[in-house]
Amino acid sequence: MFEEAQLYSPVTQSEDGKVTVHLGVDHPGIQDAEYRARRNAIAASALAWTPGAEPLPIAYTDAENEVWRLVCTELAAKHERYAVKEFLAAKDAVGLPTDRVPQLAEVTDRLTPLTGFVYHPAPGLVDLRTFYGSLARGIFLSTQYVRHPSQPLYTPEPDIIHEVIGHGNMLGSPRFAALKRAAGEATERVQTDAALQMIADVFWFTLEFGVLYEDGELRAYGAGILSSYGEIEEFREMEIRALDITAMATVEYDITSYQPVLFGAASFGELEDVVGGFFTTVDDDTPARHGLEPTAV
Repeated sequence: MFEEAQLYSPVTQSEDGKVTVHLGVDHPGIQDAEYRARRNAIAASALAWTPGAEPLPIAYTDAENEVWRLVCTELAAKHERYAVKEFLAAKDAVGLPTDRVPQLAEVTDRLTPLTGFVYHPAPGLVDLRTFYGSLARGIFLSTQYVRHPSQPLYTPEPDIIHEVIGHGNMLGSPRFAALKRAAGEATERVQTDAALQMIADVFWFTLEFGVLYEDGELRAYGAGILSSYGEIEEFREMEIRALDITAMATVEYDITSYQPVLFGAASFGELEDVVGGFFTTVDDDTPARHGLEPTAV
């Protein structure tokens, strides 16, 4: 079960308008004044954005574009080896640039004809109800910053590489997009924190860190795995449990480390039936019906 206290790098704005991203003490960029200023500026741009307008463009630096290029290069072969066919087809359909960081408006232009989704800027992680609720309206709230260049293949928080290479490519698939919309519609339907948390937990173990069996082989489809150079090499070594809504909603997890427990669907059809069915039917009484009590991994 996810705890709100795990949210990383909160963003604040002072009365004089100054925007600050509060990096954790162990963040790779904590001692880099230039990087911290860059993070503040990108967050400020997101906060200055007006809904209904095109996201303000970010002038990505050569160093930031190089991080994007390196990650794309390193992940390309891993996607072919480990990703499910639905993700690979969606990735081809979206056709993101691999040599530079795309603007969010560009991501929207590529996704809208495929699934109707659009990308809106967010200064950092947003609260669960806002993030998931936006999915119901075909909106993905995305950060725009790039991870610290000292660790180009790792990030302790969702950056634009995770948001776009992971989720953006998934959203090129009508089937994945439908599951994300269903999670959003469920969020708008429920009122209690317990029900919202259950939706978030199931989303985490599926659309973020989901795996399934395809042609007799365990493959990944979750955005968190497919945007992570390290985790994509490790997921087959984790404990793989059967797809189980109650278990997914009760296992404790940490958003800043590799997931030791994953839930594998027997097929894409089972994923749609079980997880899609849950998102379609969950209500405020669902947690009680499952007798939820958090348990340790």
